[in-house]
Amino acid sequence: MDAVRFIVVRHAEKQLDDTPDPALTSAGQARARTLATLLQKRDVVATYATDLRRTQQTAQPVAQAHGLAVIAYDADGPAAPFAARLQHDHATGTVLVVGHSNTVPDIVSALCKCVVAPIDERDYGNLYDIRIERDTEPVLSQRRY
Repeated sequence: MDAVRFIVVRHAEKQLDDTPDPALTSAGQARARTLATLLQKRDVVATYATDLRRTQQTAQPVAQAHGLAVIAYDADGPAAPFAARLQHDHATGTVLVVGHSNTVPDIVSALCKCVVAPIDERDYGNLYDIRIERDTEPVLSQRRY
């Protein structure tokens, strides 16, 4: 049966400087590479990230490993229309979405049609995997990476 999987993560560890658009730390770069390794054998068909450096740098290793560009989306936009667009545009394969602590729970909730707890500002390791098969309810699994 055809299915699509949405892998949704918060960006990896960011620099704690006063710049408005901080880059990833070395730990964050390592986490981004770990994500790419985890998704290496998946059929990744698209990668999405906000236009901020930390999300782009988190998505880039996955995109590069699969010969894809990172598609920018608006972090300030409402989650439900974005989730609907993702589901409309992708019926099969694996889609990576990289967001922020204040956006990831809403995106996951919109995709799985379930309640997702907030993410603590200090937490970078949640990976949400939403599997959607035609004519069935979405299935959410969550793990640390």
